[in-house]
Amino acid sequence: MAEGLRERKKRQTRQYISDVATGLFIERGFDAVTVAEIAEAANVSINTVYNYFPAKEDLFFDRSAGMVDRLARWVRGRREGESAAVAVLRELREEVESVSPRVGLLSDYATFMKVIEEAPALRSRLWAVAQEVQANLEQVLREETGAGEEDELPHLMAGQISWIHGTVIAVIGREMAKGREPREVSREVLALLDDMEDLLSEKVLGYAVRGHD
Repeated sequence: MAEGLRERKKRQTRQYISDVATGLFIERGFDAVTVAEIAEAANVSINTVYNYFPAKEDLFFDRSAGMVDRLARWVRGRREGESAAVAVLRELREEVESVSPRVGLLSDYATFMKVIEEAPALRSRLWAVAQEVQANLEQVLREETGAGEEDELPHLMAGQISWIHGTVIAVIGREMAKGREPREVSREVLALLDDMEDLLSEKVLGYAVRGHD
């Protein structure tokens, strides 16, 4: 469906507020900037900021919604004959190989990481996002395999698959924080993904294989 004028204006306003806030956070640090200052710099009311972003951390992690359901989305979209873990490995390889900013492979990521490292509230939010990613994945694995709530296997598998994603994101963040070239880090992480796949058991690699439709 085509985006209406009202929806487009709201999306643009949200993006503008987020961009202004991120600029201030990078310039002065997350804790040093107030929501009132963000509202003033964006020429909107404080209430408008909170209408779009319920918490201050949401202003910095504006795109975290795409992260929260990323693994669940990849598993739902896995190919015929492909398991949950293999689908995630494939998707991650594609993101890393294409030097995608969605996994942190962008030249100014060091600046972004510095803001997070200096703000306990942002580090806590990152941890909470990681927990949500895993919980969403577990729910999808239960749906896809028909496992009951008492079955611990989807929980264990979600942990293993989340480990792949979390480790890759953490390594990319660590290396990009050193100011390295994204393409160089990309090559190293592709090799790391091969090593991680070798560490996974056949049970993990063969879990939740999509059959014929």
